[in-house]
Amino acid sequence: MGTTIAFIGLGNMGLPMAKNLITAGYHLKVYNRSVDKMDELDQLSITCCDSPAEAAKDVAVVITMLADDKVLDEITSGENGILKTLTKGSLHISMSTVSPDIARRLADLHLAAGSAYLAAPVFGRPEAAAAKKLWICVSGDGNSKSIARPVLEALGQGVFDFGEDAGNANVVKVIGNFMLFASVEMMAEAFRLAEDHGLDRSEVANFFGSTIFNAPVYQNYGRLVAEKQYEPVKFKASLGYKDLDLAHQLAQQTETPMPVADVTRQKLAEAVEKGLSDRDCVEAFARGSEKDRF
Repeated sequence: MGTTIAFIGLGNMGLPMAKNLITAGYHLKVYNRSVDKMDELDQLSITCCDSPAEAAKDVAVVITMLADDKVLDEITSGENGILKTLTKGSLHISMSTVSPDIARRLADLHLAAGSAYLAAPVFGRPEAAAAKKLWICVSGDGNSKSIARPVLEALGQGVFDFGEDAGNANVVKVIGNFMLFASVEMMAEAFRLAEDHGLDRSEVANFFGSTIFNAPVYQNYGRLVAEKQYEPVKFKASLGYKDLDLAHQLAQQTETPMPVADVTRQKLAEAVEKGLSDRDCVEAFARGSEKDRF
């Protein structure tokens, strides 16, 4: 693999990831719908492109970090999508939180075109992406994983293999986000209860985060919930609702009861309905646990 790769999607996660790839020595052919985002990258290390197809031309690897199934599908197979120009033998690494179904469908399209698709969704907020501390789940064929590994190692602290089915990594990602949001909802309720009984929210959060819930989710999100720190927005409520809707869809497919997921999904649905779509998920859960709610 050469040192030039394509990178598509400079959102809250994609931008710090692109910066880390540049630091690792890659030259990036970049496409983003908001072109001003490209100004935040080292201009000597990027080639700005007018379309996904232009970005994907003459590269061995394309990385996409996009919002949802619809955008990923359009960027891949649309009129100006990467499949229009991606050469045979090239690899598309999709690092988005999307459905397993779209991952499998795009894997089939790539196979028919002579290219390959690797699902590689990530766990971690933008600050983790900036610090190269992402946890990365992968699924797809073994050769694609070998090609992708040095690129992924420039982005995260660990890569975990979930088999050859392209959808598997996205199942894990959806499950993980459900667990994360359920934990945030639990903390929002618990810290509200502590406050109502005269306790300091932050002290309670610090206690649990350093003892029986000594884990990054409870430490990092616990602090945000306890201190009601909602800015800067790192994970929009609308995207959180999208992820929980994916969990709901997966549960329906197998008739798996998920009552906690239903409650958590409803909380974000209510937040979106009340105009908090572009606010952080933490605010949606925390405000949803207030007595006057939204």
